[in-house]
Amino acid sequence: MAFTSESVQVFLAVLDHGSFSAAARALGRVPSAVSMAIAQLEAELDLPLFDRSGREPRPTAAALSLEPQARLLASQLQQLKAQALGLTQGLENRLTLAIAPELLAAQWRGPLATLAQEYPLLEVEVLAAPQPDALSMLHAGRANLALVFERPSLDGREGFQEVSSETLVAVMAPALLARTLPSATGLREEHLTNTRQIVLASRDLATIDRRFAYARHCWRTDNHIAALGLIEAGIGWGWLPQSFVRNQIAAGSLVEMPFDNLTNHMELWVDVVWSKERPLGLAARRFIERIAAAKTPT
Repeated sequence: MAFTSESVQVFLAVLDHGSFSAAARALGRVPSAVSMAIAQLEAELDLPLFDRSGREPRPTAAALSLEPQARLLASQLQQLKAQALGLTQGLENRLTLAIAPELLAAQWRGPLATLAQEYPLLEVEVLAAPQPDALSMLHAGRANLALVFERPSLDGREGFQEVSSETLVAVMAPALLARTLPSATGLREEHLTNTRQIVLASRDLATIDRRFAYARHCWRTDNHIAALGLIEAGIGWGWLPQSFVRNQIAAGSLVEMPFDNLTNHMELWVDVVWSKERPLGLAARRFIERIAAAKTPT
């Protein structure tokens, strides 16, 4: 076989450095070994790759035609080596990250971009699921990691790392606010409980996080975009991340609910969570390291 990992390396080194001697220095070899390797490659291909009539070898049209595929092959070989090394160090075949929908705008993309560079052949799956469902997926082994809000209590089965914070605000459509608050006074807790609420909740109807569900009458959805649409339509109020609704508030399609006797902000820590019942793979450990290193308030 003409092209091997070694011959591709030598071929590209000569192209990149412009001479056999410069390529040899870059590869840590003697010039005669590089010259011999190129001559052998040319013989096996039955193609002249370099014109040696001048002081330095110049690539022929055939060499320039082969260059793109040679570079692609070199890149694939490098990826293969990185994947094989990672596997010996405990790299997973696939990394699955389950994210609470409210946190889809959080800072998780950068760490995944780093993993894509370090382990190009790693398969990654990103799933959006309401927080209880994301944690259920984690404990069932369907996900390696979950990005969720801090839990009301600690679970001994879980390990976690705080990575950021998120501020939730109670919002409603201006038309609903006008109907709910006809006078100039502020809203009170009874308005929260007596006005329909749009809740991001688990698909399991028996599961609901009472930190986020105040009203006696709730509509549920597992999707933050659906929640936003229902709230903008004036169907009910809801808690949404401040960063997510900033543009809607600025445009006037939503308003932060004005309260008389409580603060309209709920600041919560955001955690990356894993199961202590299964060992963490290399990619999961690297993701935790990278997202913790980028820890900033969102």
